[in-house]
Amino acid sequence: MAEPARTDRPLDGRRVLVVDDDPTLLEIAATYLTAAGGTVDTAADSVTALELAASRLPDLVVLDRMIPGVDGLTVARRLRAASAVPIIMLTALGEPEHRIEGLEAGADDYLGKPFSPRELVLRVEALLRRTNPTEAPAGDVVLGRLRIDAERREISLDGEPLTLTVREHDLLAYLARRPGRTVSREQLLADVWGWTIGDVSTITVHVRRLREKIEADPSAPEIIVTVWGAGYRLEADALLSSEAPR
Repeated sequence: MAEPARTDRPLDGRRVLVVDDDPTLLEIAATYLTAAGGTVDTAADSVTALELAASRLPDLVVLDRMIPGVDGLTVARRLRAASAVPIIMLTALGEPEHRIEGLEAGADDYLGKPFSPRELVLRVEALLRRTNPTEAPAGDVVLGRLRIDAERREISLDGEPLTLTVREHDLLAYLARRPGRTVSREQLLADVWGWTIGDVSTITVHVRRLREKIEADPSAPEIIVTVWGAGYRLEADALLSSEAPR
């Protein structure tokens, strides 16, 4: 297989761990990601994947849902427990609930099999840009008990930094910069994910995960509220109280 020609190297040496038990897929993914400037490690099972993640500290993980050993969902949970490394979940299972399971396990994005290798590279590039954007960051935000440090990409609540994935960070920052404004799931998918077509249940899952980290009672949210039939809204008043949510 000839290496794809690239005149640019947008990954700029960033380390990507690709986990799949299909050797052909591993070879193709490594070829395309390397051509885009990435440094690629590969693993065909969960044990090797977790060992490489601990020793090589990848900037992003591409993870198949069905791999030898513990499955990809378990690997994602273990990775997420240890770090906020971006995860793209690969799945040959087409039902929405299977994609949702991957997102709930901690994945930031998913890609259905079969997929275009170029699409994989574009998804990797997009997630890494959000992790370390090259453009000047948007300004800091102070909204009561919530503070966003744009330069450090850090969001804190009640003075404590929140442990957020890339998507969770960007979603919360987007809403915090629009307090009191109702934003549809389709708009969030377009503006935060950069997708013009996609499953809006992705937004539902990420909002649920965010609520678990910032709400006193995630089942009765006061900070990120649902506007039925319209979308979500961040309530500034809920952040102005001096009383901590936990």
